Amino acid sequence: MQQFGFIKVAAAVPVVEPANCNENTQHIIQLIQEAQTTNNQIVCFPELTITGYTCADLFHNNLLLENAEKALQTIIDASRNLPILICVGLPLRVDNNLYNCAALILEGTILALIPKTFRPNYNEFYEQRWFASAFHANRNEVELCGQCVPFGTDIIVNFNGTNIAVELCEDLWTPIPPSSLHCLAGAELILNLSASNAIIGKNDYRKQLIAQQTARCNAAMVYASAGFGESSTDLLFAGSAIIAENGTILAESQRFTLQQQLITTEIDIERLRHDRCKNQAFMEGLKPLNTNTSYRIVDAKTNTSHFELSRHIDPTPFVPTGKTLESRCEEIINIQSTALAVRLTHTHIKNVVVGISGGLDSTLALLVCVKAFDKLNYSRKGIIGITMPGFGTTNRTKSNAEVLMDELGVTSYCISIADACRQHFKDIEHDPSVTDVTYENTQARERTQILMDMSNKHNALVIGTGDMSELALGWATYNGDHMSMYAVNTGVPKTLVRHLVQWYADYIAEPKAREVLLDIIDTPISPELLPADDKDNITQKTEDLVGPYELHDFFLYYMLRWGFTPKKIKMLALKAFENKYDETTITHWLKTFMRRFFNQQFKRSCMPDGPKVGSINLSPRGDWRMPSDASSKEWQENI
Repeated sequence: MQQFGFIKVAAAVPVVEPANCNENTQHIIQLIQEAQTTNNQIVCFPELTITGYTCADLFHNNLLLENAEKALQTIIDASRNLPILICVGLPLRVDNNLYNCAALILEGTILALIPKTFRPNYNEFYEQRWFASAFHANRNEVELCGQCVPFGTDIIVNFNGTNIAVELCEDLWTPIPPSSLHCLAGAELILNLSASNAIIGKNDYRKQLIAQQTARCNAAMVYASAGFGESSTDLLFAGSAIIAENGTILAESQRFTLQQQLITTEIDIERLRHDRCKNQAFMEGLKPLNTNTSYRIVDAKTNTSHFELSRHIDPTPFVPTGKTLESRCEEIINIQSTALAVRLTHTHIKNVVVGISGGLDSTLALLVCVKAFDKLNYSRKGIIGITMPGFGTTNRTKSNAEVLMDELGVTSYCISIADACRQHFKDIEHDPSVTDVTYENTQARERTQILMDMSNKHNALVIGTGDMSELALGWATYNGDHMSMYAVNTGVPKTLVRHLVQWYADYIAEPKAREVLLDIIDTPISPELLPADDKDNITQKTEDLVGPYELHDFFLYYMLRWGFTPKKIKMLALKAFENKYDETTITHWLKTFMRRFFNQQFKRSCMPDGPKVGSINLSPRGDWRMPSDASSKEWQENI
């Protein structure tokens, strides 16, 4: 099965018995076999796995060191027919120095030995009593288990096309961790073997450290720390295993358990490479270091195991979860409203005109205007809300628009566009019984004309209401609702709009306004350009025409944020929506998205100003530059 740039990894936390290398090795082999059985390509163990981390002065005992090497040979022998890269920790004596090392093993071969660089020697740690630093090493190869093995911190293993480097525990906690240098040299995945004890607050800090390091380095990390069985003489080791990718914790072990653990997930290497390639500042990080250190590359290949994606794929990547959603909604509305306040201050204008349809987008724009005017201490009467009923306007949406404007204390107008549109149909000789694109767009452009003319009359800015998802699909009438003087919603995807309105309803709105906002949230998304049915229900539903916005936002996120191919986007969508949409449905709407995204670029090329609020934006002045004549053919075929 195609892996789409993913590599499956595991972090193992075995039960250990200090100084019992034979017993520890049996646990290690058991976890290696479990990891391989579940199709992992890499498994990482904690620091000094073979001996245990807490052996203290026993590290200077010849028997322990001899047994550690014998145990390593046992692991090598057990791995000969297993296509999995293994990283284990052991003490290693080289030239009268003892090093805390990580050994990388693949199918019976030791690929590299990485010594620890920074040895903690404060508070509860005494590593300098036993171990030398990698800085003290004066050779780059060692003989071990009958093999000549690369030795040092300047090693990157290219494993099936993924660049992997290793650091150990304290290395991560330094001002410039070795992993930073490894990543600047090309490493994409860092294996960190650790023995980090449990004290109050340390776990939260450790997780932040791992997440931030992977974010700074545009990298992934498999972190495995010592667990049950390590000596409790003065410390407790809780068994913390973490897998992180570019600032996000993907998987985490259960701490304080008495059993051994194996956590697994997939790392998206293609995603990391996209960010590194796009972020030109990434490689600029080498310049201030003034280093010419070259790395040795060890090539390693094995047969690819069966691949099946297990990691969670969020079906709504633009929408945060949990309490983060509340804070993000507040932040976004603050960005929108403050940006509008800046524009009003700059232009010395104290009035705005907004078309209010009773739908979600115009409601959000109105709420943003209210927030901006309150920030500026402007009278809300300077917000001129206009509802413009046409041939498809229902009583529900018209009433919601009027009640909301009244409750928010803005100036409101109701201007019907029906007669003006009929006159226009007559002028251009269009039969009004033909409800085609001319019939629809006439209404959209008539509304825009009213808004523009009212802005001239009241010395006001026309505030655009269209959102980012509509821009992506070109779901706006050119020189109609496509145009405004400042567009506050252009950075907000459709799937997030309802959450922003919900946040305002929950935390700011008065009871009557909240009631209206909740009904607006429940109203079907529609441009209301076609007549309602005989029961005054909306007949024209946007998602019936262009497809579910949750799918289109998903496609938009993975195409623009990560540059994925349509084939990979489809694979991810099948995983994310596996209980909601079948392959035929996803394929159909993905083709629709690609066709419309390419064909409608000309509208985005002349879109009005508006604030960016997230990692993706479609403004041609900032984030997305694309020729209007670009062909979608190969994207369609790739699906």
